[in-house]
Amino acid sequence: MDEFNFYNNENDGYRGGLGGYTDPEPSTPATPFQTGPQPPKRKKGGAGKVIALVLACTIAGGGAGVGGAYLYSKMAVPQNVTTIYEEDRPQIRTVVNTNSGQPMTPEQLYAANLASCVGITVNTTVNIFGQTTTSAASGSGFVLSQDGYIATNYHVIESAVNDPSVTIQVSFADGSKYDAKLVGGEKDNDVAVLKIEASGLTRVTLGDSDKLVVGENVYAIGNPLGELTYSLTDGIVSALDRLITTGDNGDTTTLNVLQTNCAINPGNSGGPLFDSYGNVIGITTAKYTQSSSGVNAEGLGFALPINDVKEILADLIEHGYVTGKPYMGVQVDSVSSEAQRYGISAGAVIVSVAKDSCAEKAGLQVNDIITAIDDTAIDSSSALTAALSTGYKAGDTATLTVIRNQQEVKLTITFDEKNAQTEANNQIQQNNQQPSQGNQDNGYYYQWPFGNMFPW
Repeated sequence: MDEFNFYNNENDGYRGGLGGYTDPEPSTPATPFQTGPQPPKRKKGGAGKVIALVLACTIAGGGAGVGGAYLYSKMAVPQNVTTIYEEDRPQIRTVVNTNSGQPMTPEQLYAANLASCVGITVNTTVNIFGQTTTSAASGSGFVLSQDGYIATNYHVIESAVNDPSVTIQVSFADGSKYDAKLVGGEKDNDVAVLKIEASGLTRVTLGDSDKLVVGENVYAIGNPLGELTYSLTDGIVSALDRLITTGDNGDTTTLNVLQTNCAINPGNSGGPLFDSYGNVIGITTAKYTQSSSGVNAEGLGFALPINDVKEILADLIEHGYVTGKPYMGVQVDSVSSEAQRYGISAGAVIVSVAKDSCAEKAGLQVNDIITAIDDTAIDSSSALTAALSTGYKAGDTATLTVIRNQQEVKLTITFDEKNAQTEANNQIQQNNQQPSQGNQDNGYYYQWPFGNMFPW
């Protein structure tokens, strides 16, 4: 299979490539969309089954660590601080909309949501040969609340996470600009929240991405190339539950995304993807650019389903980080195709087990191959990551199906919480692992069930 290359669509330093073109300022809509009280919240819906398609890709202007989309569908809103609105929409059961509810026209959708969409500029000051210069990276975002919370992609603002000299500015279509502070970011899921000092803003309404079907219309508003600000593009939902891996230089993240043929370009990252009812059902994140064999393609864009990140956004607003993330305390790799040709089961092979972790307590061992978690089949390390992060929280209990010495074993595990301590213990265990013999691949040794050493 070709290796795919992707842009995460933050435009890192790409400015001024279109001659003397000056983008006109769009007018602010006169009638904002849905300003009434918040409707009742729905209970969590079932997570879509992740398709076993893994795409290797690169990030333009920043990467994220290995992780998965973190699926929630109920919004926990901090009391007396911020209200994030969610909107009901008619249930679409087929690709033909047969509901009584009426979708918005593109003109109505743009007018209703333009004031809620922002441009994000990240300014980094660097010293080149003794000269100080400032470079700007452009992305997009959208307003979550009237008091100034704004959602975007983590990779858009990543350079500001650990560097206080990096500044972030948020711009609106009416020409107003605000300095923004980073409230919190979730690298594993490529989500971040900013805060500006403002009030009375027009905020978006979050929809229900579990109701999406392939073929329905969707719309994106963003800032392609950092110059063509507040552009509207349209398309359809091309596919659901795609599993893609973005990143470069070994710094990657695995995400569950929806696929769309909306035009998405550098600068669109972090912007909203709307359904035809004007609800945000995704965050535009990446696009396919070119395969390793040099084949180009168009119309292959990807967005984070909004249900995957609703509670992440709430956690970032309330705590500055994501709570309750599940953690096993293992390092895993995928069983290679070469090993599978010799009868080794596809799955996630365990490379190391952290001391005192939930994995050790459950009885997992090095060279065990995880082939299922509850009823979800696991055929790779990224599939395990996605299954954990989309279906479980810290404290949940699951049944693992494991192949050990050619025998199937069932183990029960109760997940730890992912935090600085558990991750540090896992890293220590990995660093201390010193195999004494056999073949080596990427620093790891794997034991064949037949008693021979074989790298995969």
